[in-house]
Amino acid sequence: MILKTIKKIISEQLGIDEKIISLTSNLTTDLDADSLDAVEIIMAIEDEYSIEIPDERIEDLLTIRDLVEYIESATQA
Repeated sequence: MILKTIKKIISEQLGIDEKIISLTSNLTTDLDADSLDAVEIIMAIEDEYSIEIPDERIEDLLTIRDLVEYIESATQA
């Protein structure tokens, strides 16, 4: 479910087909997101899941898998 939501957010933000987004996709090298795109994607994810991703942690979230794993850990109560 998290993967599907992240793929939807990224596809809408970057104007790309969800089918080309996989767990191993890198936001910048594979999906051509620039720094502004990345910030907007992170903000959309934070809004979607009601979480806050610390700035120092954002630079470690390079792949879709990194995002999914972070959200899974951040949303477990």
